Amino acid sequence: MDVPVRRSAAQICDELALIVLTIVSAAAVLTFEDYGLGWDDYTHAEYADLLLKLYGSGFTDRSALSFVNLYMYGGGFDMAAALLHKIVPFDLFETRRLVGAIVGIIGLVATWRLGRRIGGPVAGLAALVILALCPVFYGQVFMNPKDAPFAVAMVVFMLGLVRLAQDYPSPSPTTVLILGTGAGFAIGSRVLGGLVVVYAAIGFLPLMIEEVRTHGARGAASRLGSVLYMLIPGAVFGYLVMGLIWPWSIVEPANPIRALGYFSVFFEKPWKELFAGNLVSVENMPWSYLPTLFALKLPEIMLALLFVGLGGTIALQFGDRASAKQKSVLAMIALAAMLPLVIAMVKRPALYNGIRHFIFVIPPMAVLAGVAFAWIVDWLKPRGVGLVAAAWTVAALALLLPLSEMVRLHPYQYTYFNHAAGTVRAASSRYMLDYWGLALKEASELLADQLEERQEVLPQDRKWRIAVCGPQRPAQVALGPAFTIGWESQAADFAITLGEFYCKGLTAPVLAEVKRDDVVYARVYDIRGRSISSLLAVPAP
Repeated sequence: MDVPVRRSAAQICDELALIVLTIVSAAAVLTFEDYGLGWDDYTHAEYADLLLKLYGSGFTDRSALSFVNLYMYGGGFDMAAALLHKIVPFDLFETRRLVGAIVGIIGLVATWRLGRRIGGPVAGLAALVILALCPVFYGQVFMNPKDAPFAVAMVVFMLGLVRLAQDYPSPSPTTVLILGTGAGFAIGSRVLGGLVVVYAAIGFLPLMIEEVRTHGARGAASRLGSVLYMLIPGAVFGYLVMGLIWPWSIVEPANPIRALGYFSVFFEKPWKELFAGNLVSVENMPWSYLPTLFALKLPEIMLALLFVGLGGTIALQFGDRASAKQKSVLAMIALAAMLPLVIAMVKRPALYNGIRHFIFVIPPMAVLAGVAFAWIVDWLKPRGVGLVAAAWTVAALALLLPLSEMVRLHPYQYTYFNHAAGTVRAASSRYMLDYWGLALKEASELLADQLEERQEVLPQDRKWRIAVCGPQRPAQVALGPAFTIGWESQAADFAITLGEFYCKGLTAPVLAEVKRDDVVYARVYDIRGRSISSLLAVPAP
């Protein structure tokens, strides 16, 4: 008689991780078409066309190398979407959302593997679930063509760096390949990917100190030189990847440095955004901008476990409970999670659009939180199975809070505020919500439905005129060629306004509203026969 093989805890955790990935992938595939267009979608689509023309022309058409300011960013995401669009039965912008979903799944896989490497199967599973149920990260991957791919590339880069520390001084070919791939895509997406060098320089200190103790200064230097030599193929591969997705970076060797200098100063006309109930110039945001928004926009359980992870990492640096390699690995993850925020708080660059420019710190935060949860489980094991079960139960119940909000807010998960902030209901009067303007898609569809339901007849010899407070092109895509879209409200038939502070509440019949949790994300007005001078509640910047 065959005796059933009892699966280990590690096997169960890995199987659960695969189930989570399957569920998230299915949800993404079934819903990616729901996400609207933002302010930058058209510009990025144009950039993709120019990049493909650059390669298709044998580098004779060099328009991509001077296109607005996007030539200072990589266009890997944009090119992938443009190429995939040629073979899938979706329109271009739906394809862009699909590619975003794919990139997000890659990020979840990399985060799972990173957490597993550092803290074991429990940590990997916890990191995966925490990141998958982080609404601001989940929502951004579908429609943020710069910051979300960069965040995913950075976590791949960090996976390679952690593997390097664990393999030291004999990195495997796989480690070298992952490092090169992560470096190429990270720096090729945003030059800020070079921060990983800082993480490595500081994080490797415990390992280097141990190397000097064990092998002497000369021996340690020799071993380090040997490791760096072995990394050359990865560096070459990474440079090629960077050049492929960011061709401007290799036109001149100093161009990445020029890009870094360009982004170190604010390059646009100043405007104001809503922060803590006040309109503040983006150039003069207080140092508290990022810590406040991270505290209010990350799920409570993620924040709690993150602080445990940070505290544990610091404590382990000053004792003998962890090996030098473990200390280095944890230090690099902690730096990846926190150092960019500290730098921004000190240097105070122009800050806007919430935390979208900093979502690349969320995966390492999730990893640190996952490792912390694994520590708690390990600490509880000698104290009884009941306590371990209680820890898993509390964690599962805590994760239901962001999950329920993700379902309620769909497809505007990125606007999430946690329960400590009072959810979007309380936050709507104090902070920006739908700064991408995604709700215009749903609002435009509601207008079209209303016109059909009311059997409205198209005005003779002209199109319907729609005034839009927000990005106009998303409305044009949703409504089609029978509509003329613009800012001008005087001669318009209908108005669509975002629920943000800069859009007026109009004195006109409301045809439809886009609402989540009793918060208005967009309104559709019938303004025929009315004198509406402007849709703006504040002067245009």
